[in-house]
Amino acid sequence: MFRVENVSKRYRLRGKEVAALADVSLSIAAGEFVAVVGPSGSGKSTLLLALGGLIHPDQGEVYLDGQALYRLDQAGRARIRQQRIGFLFQTFHLVPYLTALENVQMPLYVAGEPPERQVEVATRLLEQVGLGDRLDHKPSELSVGQQQRVALARTLANTPRAILADEPTGSLDPETVGEVMGSLHRLHQDGITIVMVTHDPAVAAQAQRRVALREGRVASAG
Repeated sequence: MFRVENVSKRYRLRGKEVAALADVSLSIAAGEFVAVVGPSGSGKSTLLLALGGLIHPDQGEVYLDGQALYRLDQAGRARIRQQRIGFLFQTFHLVPYLTALENVQMPLYVAGEPPERQVEVATRLLEQVGLGDRLDHKPSELSVGQQQRVALARTLANTPRAILADEPTGSLDPETVGEVMGSLHRLHQDGITIVMVTHDPAVAAQAQRRVALREGRVASAG
């Protein structure tokens, strides 16, 4: 599924060069559930962005199903994301003036699906995450956990083959953490590849495999 070959990414911070990723090589098979762990600043989120075709490495390459992502132009990478990758973040990026249903419809609208199909799919996905009675609620009318479940439903709208999740449980109470992890486990059982950045050891322990980063390098991948 994903193959990372000798990827490095550097930033300039306060006049100094910082290596976010340093010669990282890694493989993630289709259908795996992988947790990426490490201290703050170790390169976890940068790795996730690189996997999603969102941040161009200074060197090295990222492959998705054998396709070199960074040999594509921005439009090509956008098509790959739309067709194969879903994103789930700690900050939900819901549009505040749209209802739950309308937020989930957004990727379908962008994909050119007819309105009837948009409503059908968005309704089914919200029912799947237990929000069938909240279709017309705006984000401000939902709890934090419910907002995350709307974000998860939106992630699933284009039937991604992989989900890249950056601290998806970071702002949630323990009960809601269990609900979100339960949803991710069900998706994994359906064959979706999941790569999840987390600082929570209990959440990381629920993955099949842990990849630990230290100072931009892979410390362990087993």
